[in-house]
Amino acid sequence: MKRTLITALVALAAAAPACAQSAGDWTIGLGIGWVSPKDDNGLLAGAATSVDEDISATITAEYFPWDNIGIELLAATPFEHTATIAGVGTATTKHLPPTLSLVYHIPTAGKITPFVGAGLNYTTFFSEESALGNVELDDSFGLALKAGFDVAISEKGAFRTEVRWMDIESDVSLDGTPIGTVDIDPIVVNLAYVIKF
Repeated sequence: MKRTLITALVALAAAAPACAQSAGDWTIGLGIGWVSPKDDNGLLAGAATSVDEDISATITAEYFPWDNIGIELLAATPFEHTATIAGVGTATTKHLPPTLSLVYHIPTAGKITPFVGAGLNYTTFFSEESALGNVELDDSFGLALKAGFDVAISEKGAFRTEVRWMDIESDVSLDGTPIGTVDIDPIVVNLAYVIKF
């Protein structure tokens, strides 16, 4: 039974048309992103700080000025995180992480197209809340890297799996007094459906 299912899936993948990218193409991707900050998020008010994970909807738009090379903009609905300052308290914030990347889609003869990319991330923080007082996080600007693959299911559509790393850190103040820098530097896993125009 298991062998029959695997054979059927392989045959289905082989039968699906390839989804190549040519100069002048556009793609739109709709998906779900999971933001997982690194384990050690630095010191705030002299205490170890940890930032939790969140999931939100994502959208990408990519234009191909050359064959297989695209310029992509990542956007999302707001992510929300809670920062726990050991022995002190917690604070919550929302953020938007628009990211502009140059992406190389590696041409293959099959239905799976891997890609790699690099670019710049701008993260803006807002709606900070804490019982500790008025907490503010400065916006962040840094490097972003990505890798993943598309699995073509038609001439125009593909399922996408990708992983990103973003350099995100923010100076934090409490009631106007700086209390340290939070290093988020998350891994972002995104699953999406991509359609070509």
